[in-house]
Amino acid sequence: MTRSLQAVAYCRPSVLESAADGQRLGLETSRGATPSGVEDHPRFFAGFLTSPQVASAALLAVADVAAARYYQRQLRASLDPVVTGNGDRLRFESFSGCCGVYARLDVLEPGLDGGDVGYGTTNVDVNNPLREALSRIGADDPLHLRVGPEELAVTTLDGPVVEKKVPLPDRWLRGFAEAQVIAAGFDLRAELPAAEAVRFLRALPRGGARGASVGARWVVSSGSGGLRPTTRAVPGAVCLPGPERLIALQRVLRHATALRVYSPTVTGGAAATASAWEVVLPGMRLTLTLSPDASRGFSGEGGVLDALATDEAAEDAELVAVLLAWEPRVDVSDLAAASGLTPERVRAALIRLGTSGRVGYDTAEAAYFHRELPYDAERVDRHNPRLRSARALVAAGAVTLDGAVGTVRAEDGHVHRVRDEAGVLSCSCLWWAKYRGGRGPCKHALAVRMVRRGLAAAERDMARVDGGAR
Repeated sequence: MTRSLQAVAYCRPSVLESAADGQRLGLETSRGATPSGVEDHPRFFAGFLTSPQVASAALLAVADVAAARYYQRQLRASLDPVVTGNGDRLRFESFSGCCGVYARLDVLEPGLDGGDVGYGTTNVDVNNPLREALSRIGADDPLHLRVGPEELAVTTLDGPVVEKKVPLPDRWLRGFAEAQVIAAGFDLRAELPAAEAVRFLRALPRGGARGASVGARWVVSSGSGGLRPTTRAVPGAVCLPGPERLIALQRVLRHATALRVYSPTVTGGAAATASAWEVVLPGMRLTLTLSPDASRGFSGEGGVLDALATDEAAEDAELVAVLLAWEPRVDVSDLAAASGLTPERVRAALIRLGTSGRVGYDTAEAAYFHRELPYDAERVDRHNPRLRSARALVAAGAVTLDGAVGTVRAEDGHVHRVRDEAGVLSCSCLWWAKYRGGRGPCKHALAVRMVRRGLAAAERDMARVDGGAR
């Protein structure tokens, strides 16, 4: 697995301290992006939390996911959560070390009091002493939150005193991108009131022997406003893949006001799918998005490959990126009007930007949001194996087209046929036979699509030249 060391530096450890007006939670930030450029320790918020105990429990849940591996649990993960200030809210995000669970806590405007929210994204330090302190926050304890250094420290810092170096796998970055693309295809399938939500989540299994996953389960809405199990995928069902991976939600159950469930449209007999589980809390939302299987991280889903494969989307992404302004909700129509692109091209550009961590997707609002992951996320494009192989096939002249059929001569001499049926490509290779498109296009289909798009672009250019000549 390709990986590098990610260095994060904080001016001091995050800490929970007692003060005359209650408890003070100082979350220290690392180097990150802001509207004025990259800053070593950006400051996003200083004010009170309206529900301190709830916010503390939810932040711990995000930290739980950041430190967890739900597959191959003997290996450790230690990536710090990411915080984004979007002007009207704070978002805390994390991704599990096994690349199969994405967590996000949205602290919304009603959850914050007495301070303006800034703009930008960076890592935030959540260390073990802080975790222990947060777990002891009482229901009536006033809690002042500071995200970033003290105002005085902003101008007097001589340099970081706390530095961490953690492994950052390429597949972790790809997974962060894929999770956003997959979530964009979800719809709300069920909403459970507080009592039903608690009953359902507390009844979930915690895992098999030695932490092994219990596998995918299916649920459907019941007439009583809850969820009931079903033995197979039926229309309207929601897949619960590896239900033990929702354990982080246990921290906030007693504060829940509702549970919302999101998933793609399911037909009878469908294979396991990803799904998102959102606990509604006072002034905030905590969402866990699960990959289709505990042993199957988001990094291999292939949902971003089509967008990565087009030069047009790359150019569009550069234009759209200039127009983003840390909005909590990215409006596709507004971007289309401002950029002069069609809504379809804007969506493709947003997918492309998602691969470098520059946008996320909020299922509750069915909208993208602007953020800039504090990682070298451009490696996603360079190190995606299928994309790299497809480009090599095109460069080697291995693709020939004959109407709706493309022929690809692979590196090993095998010949594969790629067919285009109403815009959906299928291939004669073993990858397609195994996944049937469920994990994105194979390298042969990608190569054919690249060649077709290249020819279409050349024809458009020729038409413009001919039109100008006339």
